[in-house]
Amino acid sequence: MSQRSAHTADEAGTGQRDFVEVRLPAEGAYLSVLRTATAGLAARLDFTLDEIEDLRIAVDEACAMLLDQAVAGGILSCVFNLVGDALHVTVSAPTTDGRTPARDTFAWTVLSALAGEVDATVSDDKVVAISLHKKRGGGPEQT
Repeated sequence: MSQRSAHTADEAGTGQRDFVEVRLPAEGAYLSVLRTATAGLAARLDFTLDEIEDLRIAVDEACAMLLDQAVAGGILSCVFNLVGDALHVTVSAPTTDGRTPARDTFAWTVLSALAGEVDATVSDDKVVAISLHKKRGGGPEQT
């Protein structure tokens, strides 16, 4: 693991917002670190055991989608934002072809069912990011 940071800030009077960032080699052998971090942070927000397990699986699946096209020797970044009773997770990695995962696949359907709100983006430098948003107590966070 190359870096781990945590930060707490008040966002314009809207309440506490914590984030944790984990960066590690873009290799499947390191995904257990992210699954453990996901479970710990979701537990901190008082998610149910079922919600915690769903998030663990969702983060694992999102990472697997990225690892399929990650640049060899690249870094997988995972940012966890804890906002109120919601957990926002964004995983990203530099990729060889810079394409977002297909949304009409079984894997995307499972990811959406587990995490609630899911999105994918790609930057000009072919870094693909998958974002998951889960609110404690059920469905996707209302914005």
